[in-house]
Amino acid sequence: MKTNIHAEINVTPLVDVCLVLLIIFMVTLPMIVNGVEVQLPRTNAPDGVAARVLPLTIKDDGTVYVDTQVVRRDEVDATLQRIHTKDAGRPIAVRADKRVQYGEVASVLASCRNAGWQDISLVGEQQPR
Repeated sequence: MKTNIHAEINVTPLVDVCLVLLIIFMVTLPMIVNGVEVQLPRTNAPDGVAARVLPLTIKDDGTVYVDTQVVRRDEVDATLQRIHTKDAGRPIAVRADKRVQYGEVASVLASCRNAGWQDISLVGEQQPR
């Protein structure tokens, strides 16, 4: 008795997995690229931040983000010092939500200075003209 074996690959599950991954990346990529969402105060200065600048974000609940990584408040000094040893010439742009108390912003700015940074800027949202 002779048996004919047909080896065929079913690509339907592969296509399903690829489409699901594509959708996941399409949803999460804008969040990664834009960083942490905060409501910035309005200013007359331009709102552009150079790509080389290290964004340091303070959300309205007091959460501190270095780039897009959440950092506990008691670890901000150590994290900034560690980054400063790797790239001391990199400027910092502090993005604080407009509802954050001034003392929190001043504390983060002091942490930046203690870590050795001199080039620190505050970022705001440009007012419409």
